[in-house]
Amino acid sequence: MSSRGNTIKTRTEHLMTLERPMVTRHYLMTWDLDRCVGCQMGPTVCPKEALTHVPGEIIDGRMAVKPSVDVDPDLCVMCGICVETCTVHAISITINDQPENPVLKYNTFPEIRGNLTFDRDAFDFSLKDLVINNCPTHIISYDEDKDTMVVKYEDCIRCRQCEVASKGAFQVTQRWQGSVELHRDRCVEGCLACADVCPTRALHINSEGELVLADYFCIKCGSCMHACPIKPEFVEEEFTFESSGVSVTRTYQKLVNPEALAIKVERWRTQPTDTKSGSWIEALRKLADDKAGAVEIDRKRALRRKDLIVALRGHTLPAHPKEE
Repeated sequence: MSSRGNTIKTRTEHLMTLERPMVTRHYLMTWDLDRCVGCQMGPTVCPKEALTHVPGEIIDGRMAVKPSVDVDPDLCVMCGICVETCTVHAISITINDQPENPVLKYNTFPEIRGNLTFDRDAFDFSLKDLVINNCPTHIISYDEDKDTMVVKYEDCIRCRQCEVASKGAFQVTQRWQGSVELHRDRCVEGCLACADVCPTRALHINSEGELVLADYFCIKCGSCMHACPIKPEFVEEEFTFESSGVSVTRTYQKLVNPEALAIKVERWRTQPTDTKSGSWIEALRKLADDKAGAVEIDRKRALRRKDLIVALRGHTLPAHPKEE
């Protein structure tokens, strides 16, 4: 029996794939489970609820089994929203063996921007090893022949480690503005699981064996909140927005126990490309916190698409800056 048109799922310890072979288009989605930090951003924005969070396992205060994500092949439509939302680039999609994200191609979801630039003339090359060794994703190297630093920009998670190590020769704009708080007095004694899942080492263990937060490096993925044994609690609340001239009502998960959490992450604003997409408004409301950078969103004004986007996004960026 032909498998053409059917979705084939495979999963190993390190990799999960969905493959949909069709007559003219061959879709392949890949999840790098080693890179995945179980942040729940993908499951939060998935319009078909095809993605689910897989919790990790903590043994003696350390993350023995990493959290991750799972996908239902019968629900996934390979739209690509999770690909663009993933802060650590753990998800990729190809069509006919070429990278292509349908929601970006057809402008139904924005490119969620961040930026990294390198000023060679301002760089002290005696710091090159420090910069290379401090990159948590190992995407920076030194080209001896050209005497310059080489960056795999497409894999950069915008953590700012290179910015600090290079004393500003690297400049980073993160994808999300927001906040992160660590309350050590609320931690479960001996637990360091959040440091084990943090992709940027914003949460780390210092030389004295203590848990420390360097909030400047936080990319607001939220993996620490979901790894912590003191779990965030949510209630469903409705929100309404306008899409293609029709009022649409959806629900989002509202945090109700922030004062009990040992680690709390908030997302306020992002800086995407401009799009008038209902799917983006819906995703933004689900991902961003009520504070939205201390901007109070009037519910009536939020029915008008433009007001909601401006309130949460801050402003529209000009054309994508060139990364050199």
